[in-house]
Amino acid sequence: MKLSRHARQVWQSTADAAMIAAKGTPDPVQDSISSLLPDAATALEAMERTWPARRCRDLRGWTLRLDPGAGKRVTAATARAPGGDIAAAESAMRAAGQTPLFMLRPDQRALDAALDARGYRRVDPVTIHAAPVAALAATDPRHRVCQCDFPLTVMAELWAAGGIGPARLAVMARAARPRCWLLARADHQPAGVAFVAAWRGLAMVHAVEVPPALRRQGHARRLLAAAARWAQGHGAGTLALAVTDANAPANALYAALGMRPVARYHYRQAAE
Repeated sequence: MKLSRHARQVWQSTADAAMIAAKGTPDPVQDSISSLLPDAATALEAMERTWPARRCRDLRGWTLRLDPGAGKRVTAATARAPGGDIAAAESAMRAAGQTPLFMLRPDQRALDAALDARGYRRVDPVTIHAAPVAALAATDPRHRVCQCDFPLTVMAELWAAGGIGPARLAVMARAARPRCWLLARADHQPAGVAFVAAWRGLAMVHAVEVPPALRRQGHARRLLAAAARWAQGHGAGTLALAVTDANAPANALYAALGMRPVARYHYRQAAE
């Protein structure tokens, strides 16, 4: 996907900042922001609490997530300790009607190599971005997003058009409280949807969806600002979200909003 000049500038500025950090050049402002952000373990735990699988099961060194049809986040197995029985995890996932799928952090190199040797494909590298809510809430002060205590029919329709169906709506209904469904509007028409839930001071945004014809008009930015305002009202100091690295426009937007990478992971999926 070809990026706009602005998006390329955003990515370049992000790369420049990474180079400065690598060289050890002090930046008090940036260091202060970083101190407000969650570490990787906290971000991953918040994602788990705010986007939970229908059922989890501990088995021979693994946490299995069992929720067929609800997406990778709630159907991937994760290692609880090194040396888990891969074959046992595979059998349990197949018995549940799921293709074997594992989620891995960057430090799990040995497990990544073991799954690669078994023919697993590396798919969907993901980054969790985060920022203080105060900065994000100020990006759209006009409050053009509705906050709902449950998903309206029009919201479900927008999500369905983007491939987010009943199984994922059921995930939202299981999420930790407090939580909120967001609906952006433009010219009296629905323009985008998102879901946000908070856990221990960290609010996670999920399922941001804007119809293709309405993209690049600021609706996703307004949804994130609304999520940040909601988070402020529910005691959360940080807002975070997960996005695939392949989604270049979304990553460029989050960088432009000052969000920073706090965790990364990828999947290994069986070739079947």
